[in-house]
Amino acid sequence: MHKKIEQIQRLESPPKVLKGLYKRNELDKFLKLYNDLPITVHNKKQNVVKKRWLKNFNEELEHLFSERLKNEIGDFKMDNLKDDKGEDILGLFQESYNPIGLHVDAGFNSDEIIYKQTLIPLSSKGSTVIFKNKFYGNSTNFTIDENELKIKKLGYGQNLRSSAHLKMYEKKPFDRSQYEKYLKHENINNLAGLEIDLVYEWEEGSMLIFDRTRLHCSSCIIDGKKIGLTTFTKK
Repeated sequence: MHKKIEQIQRLESPPKVLKGLYKRNELDKFLKLYNDLPITVHNKKQNVVKKRWLKNFNEELEHLFSERLKNEIGDFKMDNLKDDKGEDILGLFQESYNPIGLHVDAGFNSDEIIYKQTLIPLSSKGSTVIFKNKFYGNSTNFTIDENELKIKKLGYGQNLRSSAHLKMYEKKPFDRSQYEKYLKHENINNLAGLEIDLVYEWEEGSMLIFDRTRLHCSSCIIDGKKIGLTTFTKK
């Protein structure tokens, strides 16, 4: 668990959606950056492509992004992982056709004061479900899949696997109507005790900001390829 939970909690706030934050020409620059960056992961089985936003790869966009975000959340530091050469990674582009499962992006250093994370859609296909529930451990994929839970040998920057969330929240069944509408890709038993706070419908030009302690996942509503940029901050 994180060692500075009280400091983290004092910084928490409701999820925020900023519409019209980026103009079309600015989104085109992010898409060009995405296309120019080298592929980090290409999982053909899951039909997912991931690319790391490398620091100093495009200083104009770094400045643009940092200034826009600072206007909304105040001072922050990027919570950077490193690439294979030891260079800072500012964020992660992800191109996918399938929903991403339940998880939390709470970082890998329990001494840090984690802060906000952002999502910038670079396509209009997709939606993200933010739950009211919070978790103060490290970055974790939450699952009841026996094979997933057996995975203990993790690479650098990979999430833990856990079903601990099922013991942390009030044991009540997940809302069936919301499950059918948004979350049919999940096992409903994996959602027991969870409550939806926000369903963010992807809209180009917008940005979602939310606490890194929040459990979240993709919705099952995907119509073709979606591309998004995710970044993580700390104090």
